[in-house]
Amino acid sequence: MSDPATFDADYYERFYENPRTRVTDRATTGRLAAFVCAYVDVLQLDVRRVLDIGCGLGWWRDALAELRPRWRYTGVEFSEYLVDEHGWEHGSVIDYRAKRPFDLVVCQGVLQYLPNAAAREALDNLATLTTAALYLEALTSEDWDKNCDTDRTDGDVHLRKGDWYRRRLGRTFVNCGGGVFVRRDADVAMFDLEGLG
Repeated sequence: MSDPATFDADYYERFYENPRTRVTDRATTGRLAAFVCAYVDVLQLDVRRVLDIGCGLGWWRDALAELRPRWRYTGVEFSEYLVDEHGWEHGSVIDYRAKRPFDLVVCQGVLQYLPNAAAREALDNLATLTTAALYLEALTSEDWDKNCDTDRTDGDVHLRKGDWYRRRLGRTFVNCGGGVFVRRDADVAMFDLEGLG
């Protein structure tokens, strides 16, 4: 597992705040949050509580406050720097526990920082924390080779094939595309072609 000190002010300045070097921005997160909200609406999932695990600078919180102000948001962060700066709950995707699970869990750009055994534990924990839907984004080896700007993307990670994630997620979730995974036992009717597996 990465050292929490890795995710310091310099890391967030380089990958999130500096327009010349950042990998993404607030507007992109806003569009992504709008997509996830719309998909959850289409599926008629009853979302009231959201967990953003690895919440970073809180861009999901800000987007959801605008899109779904009645949803209760919890931000959890491994970076001690961000916990001090923003007041997030301190925890990791591997061992964060909640008194009760969340309707929607967001885990963006976290799992690639974990070696295989820890990533497996994290996926098991995400299944425990989620009652309805999970939004998951993790950099894969295919992404590194074909999809991302390697000058802007942190390459000091554990790259795995997408199938590695899909096999493990498939035990608990239906892959709906776009990074949205719905629990197989969620109270939702999905037509055959709505899920990818």
